[in-house]
Amino acid sequence: QGENLLYCFEVAPTQPALTQGKQVPSHPFLTRGAHHGLATHPTACPPVTQCRTEGSTRGLAAVPRLALDVMACEVLRVLQLTDTALIPVSYLVPRKSVQEFHEDLFPSCTGMLPATDAQGWWAGNSEQVSVIRGGVLAGGIATAPCPPLCSMQVARVSLHPARRPTETFTSPIIAGTGPTDTGHTDTDTGHIDTDTGHTDADQSEASGYSSPSSLASPGSAATSLSASTGPSSGFASSPSQKSLQSILGEETVGWARGPPLGGFRALTHPSPAPGPSSRFRHAQGRVLHRDCHLTNLRGLSLTTPGECDGFCANRQRVALPLLSAGGQIAVLELSKPGRLPDAAVPTIQNGAAVADLAWDPFDARRLAVAGEDARIRLWRIPEGGLQETLQEPEAVLRGHTEKIYSIRFHPMASDLLVSSSYDMTVRIWELSTGREVLCLQGHTDQIFSMAWSPDGKKLATVSKDGRIRLYEPRRSSQPQQEGPGPEGGRGARLLWVCGGDYLLVSGFDSRSERRILLYRSQALPEGPLSVLGLDVAPSTLLPFYDEDTSIVFLTGKGDTRVFLYEVTPEPPYFLECNSFTSNEPHKGFVFLPKTACDVREVEFA
Repeated sequence: QGENLLYCFEVAPTQPALTQGKQVPSHPFLTRGAHHGLATHPTACPPVTQCRTEGSTRGLAAVPRLALDVMACEVLRVLQLTDTALIPVSYLVPRKSVQEFHEDLFPSCTGMLPATDAQGWWAGNSEQVSVIRGGVLAGGIATAPCPPLCSMQVARVSLHPARRPTETFTSPIIAGTGPTDTGHTDTDTGHIDTDTGHTDADQSEASGYSSPSSLASPGSAATSLSASTGPSSGFASSPSQKSLQSILGEETVGWARGPPLGGFRALTHPSPAPGPSSRFRHAQGRVLHRDCHLTNLRGLSLTTPGECDGFCANRQRVALPLLSAGGQIAVLELSKPGRLPDAAVPTIQNGAAVADLAWDPFDARRLAVAGEDARIRLWRIPEGGLQETLQEPEAVLRGHTEKIYSIRFHPMASDLLVSSSYDMTVRIWELSTGREVLCLQGHTDQIFSMAWSPDGKKLATVSKDGRIRLYEPRRSSQPQQEGPGPEGGRGARLLWVCGGDYLLVSGFDSRSERRILLYRSQALPEGPLSVLGLDVAPSTLLPFYDEDTSIVFLTGKGDTRVFLYEVTPEPPYFLECNSFTSNEPHKGFVFLPKTACDVREVEFA
């Protein structure tokens, strides 16, 4: 669960007990898995039985062998449950001829008729079902009693389309619980409603389900669904269909076969009563042209603390910590994209390893850098960018006694900066005078994250002790509210959403699943309004919020996927949008100011 790889092994009673098809030349069944139009071909990179799925797995179930498309040499079908869809993954054996039944691939399998009933089993009088020859029952349930506690044998049936049995078994209705007047008759071939005259096959056709071997249109699947003995009846006619319909609705999901060797794709149809959906669900992320990239970056520091975004950017330039000694920082101009020279570029000599850094939102030339020496240095970048190495900061802020976690500028007032440290204090600094003006108390463990409210009146923090605290610095140095935070102690982030009325927190649960939580800022002690689990990964989710669209972007260091959700103040609170997947893992992730967006291209972030 939470992974996107499916492995398939052959289990044998001899050594090696577990083998993969590509690595054993004598392997009789080289299978390929098809999923979402992607296939692992026998001539592709090994192993051939490894299938990469597009979404994280929430659950898996194997389809019964009687539902396989045997004429297409399908030997296994797995249903993958993701956050939003139920997706079939098919394994096929390549054969020269797919117009004939291959006995070696499809031996007889367990049938659907029981060998005995419960009372007979408890009495030790187990009865055997006659063996099936040629796919047809040679006899019924044996009438002669067997020795006490003898082994039971369930009938095995042929998978050949022409020899499949038509007998079915229906459990008796429990006394006192069934309807008094059913108004229908059961036969071996189907279910007929006397009022409507519809058969089960008609209902299956109208439900929108079709087997992977049928066509995309639900109406075009009538032939395969109505023929109960056909090879492509799939699981549409299985007993579990009605329960699946009751969960997903009468017309929710259908499956269609893609191009040749293209696997399967999930088709989502509108249900009769659809739930709320985001206005921005079709938002798409795209990588800009390489002419806009800054390339040939060398010696980047990838060891910044988890509380740091890794680097920072404003509308003019980007600051990148380097791996070299002395806490060097490269400052690159966004107006000068392209390949950087191989020679060393001018840097900032911070004098201590960088813990966090941030640009002043009101002064594009001032950079605040928090060091592991418990000091904050303010640097001023010359007009036009760095032309030579900077060694003397504009100011140095001293007051913390331990390494600093993170720093944040005030969103409304100039020359105000807040910092958090291993000394478990949060300090507010007035930059115009270079002095500390307030020290916030109340934390008992590491402070993971902090954020100013949009109006600048309040400051929220989340810490390793599992508590969220809300301060009003102009009133008191003690928290005004406290509430329960994420369960896991591996890291957390928080930010204000929905005009400052709510707090969104990203963190972990006790099983290391990454999740996001939504709180009312006026009712932190009541706990979260909503909790949404995303996936299992080691890195903390870094949330970025666009207040204009109320879209939150979530990703982590080392991830390749960016989650997008619209946050609303009404249930269900989180509306999923299209996610963005990059080709390479992120080393850091920051957002530029909205003034950098190309509004003519409807770019909003």
